[in-house]
Amino acid sequence: MSAPTRSKTQYAYDTLRERIVAGTYGPGARLVFDRLARELGVSPVPVREAVRRLQAEGWVVFEPNVGARVAGIDQDEFRHTMEALALLEGHAVATGRMTADRLDRAERLNDLMAASLDGFDPLGFTRLNREFHLLLCDATPNPRLRELIGKEWARLDHSRRTTFSLVPGRARQSVAEHAELLHLLRAGAPADVVEAFAREHKLTTLRAVDARSAAPLPGELPT
Repeated sequence: MSAPTRSKTQYAYDTLRERIVAGTYGPGARLVFDRLARELGVSPVPVREAVRRLQAEGWVVFEPNVGARVAGIDQDEFRHTMEALALLEGHAVATGRMTADRLDRAERLNDLMAASLDGFDPLGFTRLNREFHLLLCDATPNPRLRELIGKEWARLDHSRRTTFSLVPGRARQSVAEHAELLHLLRAGAPADVVEAFAREHKLTTLRAVDARSAAPLPGELPT
């Protein structure tokens, strides 16, 4: 594989970051410079520079006598953010001014998520999932609430990589829960029912990640 016309360091950085975010290189996986250089078709120097940049951004850690590893997910940070989003999103969706057009757009997004389940792409699924949630939350008339939700999603992006690479089985359940949420909204269900369902949807994902985190970490990249 040859590097594209962008700088070799940028190419290495973009590729490694994408693989970390997607879960190809899971928490704790070793990043062996020589091996990665051969795989990417560059010398070890741009790989080393790319990894240093990833370290500065919190994606990679260096350990004595071990080398570079993909940083583990901060479970406390993830939990705090998901709990906050459960409360914020629940209220935003329950109080949102949902139009038929907004619900139709949300349904199309969920259909795309459902269609992607067979050839599963965790990163692509996560992008659609984010768009689905923010579309519904943006219907709230409270601008402060929209701002808080946007900030928590930005925080979530860094702390979790992509949830669905850690718990891919959660994706199919999530699609089904989205469909049920849309059904409640179209049926004009009471606000407290909608809020409780939206909140539980987020907390169910948190519990799935907690359960996965109790299992052994993914294996190292081969040296």
